[in-house]
Amino acid sequence: MKNELTLQLIDTHAGGDVSRIVTGGVDPLPGATVRQRMEYLRDDADGMRRLLLEEPYGAPEMSVDLIVPPSDPRAETGYIIMEVMGYPIYSGSNTICTATALLESGLVPKREGHQHFLLESPAGLVQIDARIENGVVEAITCGGLPSYIDTHRASIHVPHLGDISYSVAYSGGFYALVDARDLGFHLTRDEERDLARCAGAIVEAIQAERGFSHYTLGDVGPLPFLHFMGPVEQVADDFYRSRSATYVHPGVICRSTTGTGTSARLALMHHEGEIRPGDKLETVSLRESGFIGEFLGVEQAGAHDVVRNTITGKGHVLARSEVVVNCDDPMVECGGLHHILTSRHG
Repeated sequence: MKNELTLQLIDTHAGGDVSRIVTGGVDPLPGATVRQRMEYLRDDADGMRRLLLEEPYGAPEMSVDLIVPPSDPRAETGYIIMEVMGYPIYSGSNTICTATALLESGLVPKREGHQHFLLESPAGLVQIDARIENGVVEAITCGGLPSYIDTHRASIHVPHLGDISYSVAYSGGFYALVDARDLGFHLTRDEERDLARCAGAIVEAIQAERGFSHYTLGDVGPLPFLHFMGPVEQVADDFYRSRSATYVHPGVICRSTTGTGTSARLALMHHEGEIRPGDKLETVSLRESGFIGEFLGVEQAGAHDVVRNTITGKGHVLARSEVVVNCDDPMVECGGLHHILTSRHG
């Protein structure tokens, strides 16, 4: 008899971004809150993130969401987000995928029509509004993190690109926001590699020049993300559309426009007086998928106008599977796994 380590997964995607929802196989994690359990994974058990996002099990374009018990009794469950860049406290696409997987698997009982419930992310409680038609989850609307503009229309010199104008928003992470046209991009799929190279150079230059601090969270690390903004088209009195692309890691442009990228864009549009409460913006990706952000209103937090918003998208279930963690495989590093994975006799 041998001890076998396994993980139960539901693979999903929203807008093309694949999220692997871990529903079983992990022992209870220490920590009184979802945030504290996330910090434990980050500091003491990073092996699971690396296992599922690196060869031979995964790829850096994916994300992982671990289902954990909530600390707030009002929440149906908690979830911890893992990406190639680390452990973001919030993500719109991951939230949409997690909510979809919970409903489609029955972990949260599904009800026809509009269904409301709470999840607990590392950033806190998240309101979920699911639209269910004929038993199918057709859309998930989730609360975006309060977003604000930290820097407006700054300039930086980037080798081989020249002087670049950029703004910086916080929407769950710090985002550099740049005009795609100024850089010669039309935001089409054939530009993906060039977009990643360009974004990497700009992000590297900004990281070398300065850091950013959140007004309550403090230092959250170097700026990791960049959002390319296409022209804004007004589709209706209260509805706008814009092509977009989000860079998240060297060489990686997200397949979707990302929920937090869309929230960042709403913050900039408010800052520049382009939208009013109740207006919506659909961001459209290189793959023609989209998320819809709604601008709900503004609150004052210190020196910042903080934008309240929601993100709407559709998640799809790709697979239900059990991953067998083979620690004899030379490509698999189990050192950061044994103390958190439940073993079973095989």
